[in-house]
Formats: sequence, structure tokens, C-alpha cells
Amino acid sequence: MMWKKEMKVARQAALKAGKILTGMFGHINRVMKKGEIDLVTEADLRAEKAILEIIRHHFPRDSILTEEAGEYRDLPERVWLIDPLDGTTNFAHAFPFYAISIALEVEKETVLGVVFNPTLDEYFEAIREEGAFLNNEPIRVSQTSEINESLLATGFPYDIHQNPDRIMDLFRKVVVRAQGVRRPGSAAIDLCYVAAGRFDGFWEAGLKPWDTAAGIVLVNEAGGRLSNYDGEPYSPYSESIVASNTLIHEAMLTVLNG
Repeated sequence: MMWKKEMKVARQAALKAGKILTGMFGHINRVMKKGEIDLVTEADLRAEKAILEIIRHHFPRDSILTEEAGEYRDLPERVWLIDPLDGTTNFAHAFPFYAISIALEVEKETVLGVVFNPTLDEYFEAIREEGAFLNNEPIRVSQTSEINESLLATGFPYDIHQNPDRIMDLFRKVVVRAQGVRRPGSAAIDLCYVAAGRFDGFWEAGLKPWDTAAGIVLVNEAGGRLSNYDGEPYSPYSESIVASNTLIHEAMLTVLNG
């Protein structure tokens, strides 16, 4: 198995962060604002510190890109993309839907990803060309072939208060075509749920690289499809994302661009 050590370290880091978040859940006393509705808590910072300590210990030369802090070091071709708490707003309100997301990018290719949802004890992991797994069991995307029979997910960017019209227009277009639309509040978990066949598709704009890097490995390895709104190949640095089971992808793009 390629990336065996890296995956072992990522798992160790994600589980350690999960213990920290579980211990602090429902006991947040200090919430800071990075923007009008973009939050950071002491839980984000403690979880990130634990993850960085573990990764730096095993791979001291690797570069790291995280939501709260990060650095490019000796090996810029090896970059860890880390979100220590995806779903901070949920966490700050004691809404139990959040996750740790860790991915490794090697020479611009995302080669592994792990997403851990400690509330449900669900550990998603994937290595490029080796399949996608939930708690060591293989997962695959759904077989839903019609958008009107699909359950989709989305999220709203932090600047929605300044620019709501475009976002709500897309939401209106999709919600009248799909069987259902959910907005759980963690892009990392949303992508894992596409990979596991729980959602048939997901779309969102304005995400950061650490939000999607792990999830896109899961979707790809589970047989799904990823693009931006224009149908072009997706990378963690794209401005928008559409993830699907492949069967409804073109229909989703048609609706979003209609």
C-alpha cells in the first residue's frame, strides 16, 4: 500500500483531535469572529495544535495548510491540508454535526484523505486508487439516476449576508427539482455522504482547500464525479464544487447553470 505511513499518521491525528472536540463539545465559553458569521473557537485551536504536533513529528519537512495556521516548509510538493473542526458554527451552538478533515497533496495531486465525525464515531478514509472506506468497510456512491429522485446537499458561504441573491437563486432552482435538499453545515461530511451513497449529490461555492481536499478523495474512490459549476475538473482550489454519483451530474450542472 502506498502512503501507508501517511495514512497511519493521519488516522492518529484525526482520532486525537476527535477526543479533544468530544471533550469540549457543549462546553465552549469563548467564540471569536474571523468575519461577520465566520467563527473560531478554542476547540478549533486545540484540535489543530494536536494535529500539527503529530504530523510535524513524523513529517517535519512537509508543508502544511490549515484553516487557522499553516506554513510551507522544505517540501512544498508535499502539502497537508487540514481542517481541525469543519462545522465550527454547529459546534459553537452544540449542534452535533462536525468533523476533522485531513488530506495529503503530493505534487498537486490529492493522494489520501480522512474525515472523522466523532459524534457518530464514523471514520472515512481513502487512498488514491485503493478505494474508499467507512470504519474499514468499503463504500460506493448511490445508483439514483434521476434528479427528481435524489437527495442533495449544499452549504452557504460566509459572505452570504453580503451576496445572498446568487446563492439563494441556485438553491431555489435545485430545491424544486430534487426530492430533497439538506444543508447540514459541514462540507467534509457532505462529501463523505456522497461517497457513501447517503447523498446523491452536493454543490457549493466559496469553499477553502481544507474544506474539500479529503472529501474529494473519498468521492473519487467511491466511484463519484467531481467538477466545478462549469463542468471543469475540480481541485481543492476551485471556486465551486459539484459532487455526485455520476448519474445525475449533468442534470445538476444543467439546473445550476439554467
